[in-house]
Amino acid sequence: MPTRLFDIAAATLLGSVLLPLGLAIAVAIRVEDGRPVFFSQQRGGKDGEAFRLWKFRSLQTGPKDPERPGDYVTRVGRFLRRWGLDELPQLWNVIRGDMSLVGPRPAPLDQIDAYGDRERLRLQVRPGLTGWAQIHGRNAIPWSERIEHDRWYVENRSLVLDLRILLRTPLVLWRGQGVYGRDGRNAAPKFASRSSDARSR
Repeated sequence: MPTRLFDIAAATLLGSVLLPLGLAIAVAIRVEDGRPVFFSQQRGGKDGEAFRLWKFRSLQTGPKDPERPGDYVTRVGRFLRRWGLDELPQLWNVIRGDMSLVGPRPAPLDQIDAYGDRERLRLQVRPGLTGWAQIHGRNAIPWSERIEHDRWYVENRSLVLDLRILLRTPLVLWRGQGVYGRDGRNAAPKFASRSSDARSR
């Protein structure tokens, strides 16, 4: 798997190359829907340790119905989600050491609280910008499949596997595989642990 040095060097290089794009995205968000440009949320990292994850904001400001987040996606936000560009600020999370370039996607803290032993295996590594589950369906597959993909990755991770994932990610994004639906909502249902110990909490 990529070393910490590789993560820092690659994220710094990508951040420098993509800086003009990031500035253009920030201007587009500001022009369409004002401030803030960024969205942040507490997520669980390696061993479930909390960190603040950053994204470009893709939802309108103001109160929202949590059951219908797709109703509030901005036009710029829809474009960003389609191409995965809302995740670009997470290069900073990689440089900081909260994340890696490759790994399971970072989960919300309330989801981690519901994890059983089966799901907790994915917390043995740093979360990633992209991962094995991301190139096998992204949001179009149910949580049970995402968890199994993440478990397989943790048990089989290697530098060669990470390079395969990194090289395949642009193709997945280009094809629009597993992207949010037209209404901007996640195609898969909310996470629910099937582990018996999680049900007994």
